[in-house]
Amino acid sequence: MKRSLQDLKSHAQMLRRETCALSIALHDPRTPWYAKALTTLVLAYALSPIDLIPDFIPVFGYLDDVLIVPLGVALAMKMIPAEVMYEARNKAAQNQAKSTVLGRIGMVVVILIWILVLTWLIWQLYRLLSTIKG
Repeated sequence: MKRSLQDLKSHAQMLRRETCALSIALHDPRTPWYAKALTTLVLAYALSPIDLIPDFIPVFGYLDDVLIVPLGVALAMKMIPAEVMYEARNKAAQNQAKSTVLGRIGMVVVILIWILVLTWLIWQLYRLLSTIKG
């Protein structure tokens, strides 16, 4: 169990790095237009809330996330020249260390915003209940 969880975690990190590399390669002028078009479609589909098969359909709802997106990413990566992908992977690895710090800062900011919103809501509820009682 622990081994499979570690494998899943490393696979997720690799997929994150490859996706970052793909987005870097997308902006490289040496990337052919057809690879840019496919990459844009795959990334848009992956980030889109609209799926080919809705997620609420049991089992089949996640097939597009498990099959279509990874196959599209793999095909797009094959269309991009090897030297472009190599450089993009190196940049993605360098950016990953920076994004970890920014991600943590962003997480702290989001948590603080939620705390402020919840505090405000509790205060408003308290004021409302006070006026009803009084």
